[in-house]
Formats: sequence, C-alpha cells, structure tokens
Amino acid sequence: MSLADSDRELVVEELDREPTPAEAALFENLWSEHCAYRSSRPLLSAFDSEGEQVVVGPGDDAAVVALPSADADDDRASGRADDETYITMGIESHNHPSYVDPFDGAATGVGGIVRDTLSMGAYPIALADSLYFGEFDADHSRYLLEGVVEGISHYGNCIGVPTVAGSVDFHSDYEGNPLVNVACVGLTNEERLVTAEAQEPGNKLVLVGNGTGRDGLGGASFASEDLAEDAETEDRPAVQVGDPYTEKLLIEANEQLVDEGLIESARDLGAAGLGGASSELVAKGGLGAEIELERVHQREPNMNALEILLAESQERMCYEVEPENVDRVAEIAERFDLGCSVIGEVTDGNYSCTFEGETVVDVDAHFLGEGAPMNDLPSEEPEQPETDLPDADLEEAFDAVVSSPNTASKRWVYRQYDHEVGVRTSVGPGDDAAIIAIRETEQGLAISSGAAPNWTDAAPYEGARAVALENATNVAAKGATPLAAVDCLNGGNPEKPDVYGGFTGIVDGLAEMCGTLSAPVVGGNVSLYNDSVAGPIPPTPTLAMVGTKDGYDAPPLSVTADADDGATLLLVGDLGLEGEARLGGSEYLAQFDGSDRFPALPDDPAALIETLAAVADDDATRAVHDVSHGGLAVALAEMVSDGAGLEVSLPVPESADETAAAAALFHEQPGRALIQTTSPDAVREAFDGVAPVVELGSATDDGRLEVTVGDRTIATDAAAIRERRETIERELE
Repeated sequence: MSLADSDRELVVEELDREPTPAEAALFENLWSEHCAYRSSRPLLSAFDSEGEQVVVGPGDDAAVVALPSADADDDRASGRADDETYITMGIESHNHPSYVDPFDGAATGVGGIVRDTLSMGAYPIALADSLYFGEFDADHSRYLLEGVVEGISHYGNCIGVPTVAGSVDFHSDYEGNPLVNVACVGLTNEERLVTAEAQEPGNKLVLVGNGTGRDGLGGASFASEDLAEDAETEDRPAVQVGDPYTEKLLIEANEQLVDEGLIESARDLGAAGLGGASSELVAKGGLGAEIELERVHQREPNMNALEILLAESQERMCYEVEPENVDRVAEIAERFDLGCSVIGEVTDGNYSCTFEGETVVDVDAHFLGEGAPMNDLPSEEPEQPETDLPDADLEEAFDAVVSSPNTASKRWVYRQYDHEVGVRTSVGPGDDAAIIAIRETEQGLAISSGAAPNWTDAAPYEGARAVALENATNVAAKGATPLAAVDCLNGGNPEKPDVYGGFTGIVDGLAEMCGTLSAPVVGGNVSLYNDSVAGPIPPTPTLAMVGTKDGYDAPPLSVTADADDGATLLLVGDLGLEGEARLGGSEYLAQFDGSDRFPALPDDPAALIETLAAVADDDATRAVHDVSHGGLAVALAEMVSDGAGLEVSLPVPESADETAAAAALFHEQPGRALIQTTSPDAVREAFDGVAPVVELGSATDDGRLEVTVGDRTIATDAAAIRERRETIERELE
C-alpha cells in the first residue's frame, strides 16, 4: 500500500505535517476508487434516487424503502407508503477477491452485503447473485464458476438466508476478471430503523463479532487497480476469509440488540476494516472519535496498529451505544458467543486512534472520508457496430442458441442454494423473477437481478436502458409493479478513454430508463479497474430491481394444456419484421460471429410495464414469460413441459429469406412477453396504443414444440429441449 504523491501533498497541506504510516495507509484505502468513487461519482448524479417510498437513499450501508399500502389501489398509485413496513436493499461486488480465491472471495461478498443489511436494523430475507465468467469452454472459467457457486451456497446456506434470484453470463472478456455481484433484501420497520450516522458525543463505540486477524489487508486498494498476471498468488493476503456460522450468530445478536433499542447507529466492517467503518460512522454525524486500538479483540498475536486498523476480517460490526447500555450489549454478545470490545467513544473533535499510548491517527473525519479529489477523465464514444449478419441454417441456429451456456438452464447453479429457508419464497429461482412473501402487509415482493454483457458490449447506452427494462419486464411478468432498484456498475480501467466512454454510457442508459419507469435507484456499488492482462471487461450494469403486488400468487412461466380452456398464446411486442433486421447484442450473433445495430426499445416502456403487470394478474391469464436472451426461440422452448407443448406460427412471409426468419426468431428487443390467455381480445384492448399484440398459436397436451417461420418448421419436444438446455449440468457433473 502506498499513497499517491498527489494525494500525499493534499494530506500534508491539510494536516500541516507528514502523515503517520497508519494515516497514510488509511488515506490510501479510503481515497481509493473502491471507497471514494473518484472516477464514477461525477457521473452518479444522473440517477434519480428520490420518491415518496424512499426512506434512506444512497450513502448508507443499505437503502431503505417503504412498502406501498396494500389495502387500496389509489394508495399504490399515489406512492403513499405503509408506515410500519420497510425493506432494505443493497448490492456489492467482490470481483477481484473472487478471481484470486473464488470460494472465499464469493463467500465473503455474501457476508458483507448481509452485514450491510444488519446495520440498518433489518433482518435479511433474500439474496440475489449475478455472476459473470469467461467462455464456458475454458477450464479456468469453469474452475472459477465452481468455486464461486460453492462459496455463495456455503455461506448463504449456513446463515439461513435464501438465494432466490440472479443471473449467470459467459463472455470471453471476463476471462481475466470475473464479476461477482451480490444483492440482499432485508425487512424492518420505522421503529427498528438504524442508520450509519453517529448521534451523540460521549456514546461508546463497541466492536461486536469475530476477532480481528490479518486477512484482507489492503482489500480496498487491491480492488482499485488492474489485476496483475500473478494476482492469484501475490494478492492472496488481500482476500478475506469468512466464517458463516459466526455471521449467523451475529445476525441473531443484531436482531436482539435492535429489538431492545440498544443501538444508536451501526456500521458493518467491510472495505478498510475498522478504520473505514468507524471513521465513516462519525463523519456522517459531523463528529469525531477517540479509539484505543489495543482494546480491539484479536485472533492473531502481535498485531500492530496498521493491521488492527485496516484488516478486513469478516463478521464484525461497529455499534454506537449509550454508556448505560454497554453492559447489556456485552451480555447479548456473550450469549451468542461473540467477541465484544468497547474500543472508544464518539467525540466532537478529530478522528483519533492510539495504540499502546501512542497516537497513530489524528485527522478530521470528514476530510478522511470526503477529501479525495475527483478524477476528470477523458472519454470516447464507443463505435457503433457494423452490420454483418450470418447466413445460418435456421434449425442449426435454433440448436446453437437454445443450448448456449448463456441461455441454457442455470439449474446446476441455483439448485446448490437453499432458496426456501425462511419459508417466504413463493416463486423461486429459474423463473422470470422470484417472489418473496411479505406477510406483514400481505404482499408479494418480486425480485429480479442481472445484466446482459452482449447488449452493453454492443451498445453501452442502449444496452443499459435495455437491462433496466428487462428487469422491469421480469418483475411485471409476475404481476408486480417496480418499486425501486439498486445497481452495481462494473467497468474496466477508467483511465482508458474508450473504457470510460463505455462506462459513462451504461450509467446514463441505466439512469434514463429507471427514471422513465419511476423506479428510483436508491443505492448501489461501483467497481472499476476490472482489467487484466486479458483486457477490460464489457461495461456491466447489474441491476437488482424489486416490485410489489397484492398477495403472493403469480402466473406460471410454463403454458398449461387444457383443451377445454381455449387459451391462446400471444406475443406482446415487436416481431422484428419491419425494416432492417435488429439482431445487435443477440446470442444468435454471438454464436455465429455476426454484428448488427442494437434493437430499438418500445416507445412507452412505463405504460408497457404497468399494463403487463395488470394483465399478468388477470384471472384469464394462464402463463406469462418474458422474451429476452435468445429471443422467441428460447422463450418458447422454456414454456413447454412434458405435459404441455406449443404449436406456433410466426407471421413471416414465405418469401422471406433466412435472415428475416432469424430476426423474427432470435432478436432480443427487451420489453416483450409471451402471454397465454383465455381472453385474447381483452389483452389486445389492454395493450392498444401501448404495444403490438401478435397471435402465435395455442398449447397442446403432447409436450411438443412446433414453430413455423415462413415456409420452415422447427419441431422438437420437451425432453429434447431439456437435454439441450442442460449444457452446464452435463459438462460439470
């Protein structure tokens, strides 16, 4: 760890002296890109983070959002909130650690975002993970995939928080730098709410949880630089080691501390360890602190001041506690077999740390946390791809796209996660969105999380807009309307103008579409310098969006085969036959090395999402499925089962060439959905003026899929589709 010369000059000017070694290391970590957002903060004002439902927005450990009233439609429309029930939302990245040590890197990512939830006085009720790796055929990508999934499943299963949603994508540009983005949703209420803002001088700072060791030293600065070729060996000390059983005890202890009203403010110990958490806590309150580092309970001998201050050992919380409540906090910690240290107190002066009687840190807390200068970086607009369409055989293309690891079943991944613990999961992973039962308000909370590397690689701005619309469509397909979102913005080295231009594009695109959908982005995370000897990652805007609906029921993804029902299969959205083909960012082009411009998005996405949610909840609706990755080909394949097939005809002229047929079957314009309904006229009426509605066919009871495109017919059955879509399972087991 070393403080950059330009930063050191600013620190010396502020302190009017040279910083101590501990101060220099603390500034180096807290002024890193990972903590200070020096390259991204100037862009983040594009996001709309406000709304009547937003209780706590960006800047805390997690955001807090009030659930809309469930007892009146006009309350939902007006945004008036139920004062009693809040959810928390947070998301973080653990990208570099997961490359160096996939198991511990991913596991501690789960632990960190759960503790962010705890620090708001909330109980964690759901996790969503979005994972990005190099080409599936590469041995190293499979090694990382297996280790990351094992780490997430181990930690999440042990702490008893269900993993209910997420995504897995493969792209060659993640080969040298995978991404692990983890989101968490918690449940709390107005009375239990805690923030990370210190309240009063004289209150004690109490450290509760695991002992402090030497793991994770310099993790924040490690996450703020490109991965070197020898990162897997040289950067191993910067990776934290998790203990989920201690985290489970911490979850339950935190619950009791909050229930008894013993906590004035709280901060999880993550990036920059104790120094980061305690200084940020008091800085937010405009206060200071006096901390005696030797009082920190430790699990390794002979630790020095810098190690105690900056180690990112896991399962630790820093609490502000009134003096008269300290003994009770210690009793609860002892009951749950957790360490507990009174390490200092809140003051109205500087942030000061001593070690064995010697002052090692004495700085203004606000300057430490907010004094980093922002970067003014050059930016280049990404080049638009030229149109170079393949001339692939339609059946060959169908097989390739449906069996691609990107569109194939992710069952191998999510079956390793306990997604039912906590008995709130109404719709689990594998569907368009998960649904968690919020029994306190008799509502369902829909959760969707993910990005689309092919989309944002082809067109960062339009691709990011599409990512937001795609997540909203997933939520609406389950009958829910978007409430709020958090994002994890991943990019390469921002000092490269083309990389920074792509990153700027995903920020602006995500912000524009979330604003259009009235889904405030209430928090998030930025991860830059995802660059390696293999090159930069694609700009990757992971979005975790939640929506609400009355009740917990939702239409299924698969069609039903009731001959007496008379149900019809409809496509809501563009078939892709007007004008030129629009296959940019599609899996079809990825499979056959083509390129094209990105599809245009719907004219009125907000009305589209609102209407889709209403239709999905209609009694005449039998099934709903979002159309996205892989286009209609994959969506149709996913809707058939052994007992229910589909006979579908896409209205493509028989004279249409192979390219036009491919466009209809494989283009990936977001905001489209397949709806099986017994009242097709009502669906057409609902979407009149909002989106086109095309009748495609009806269900059968033989489990077969027959798709006619012009004069070509693709015929298969559920068993064959299942075999194609088990690509990941077949290769890894």
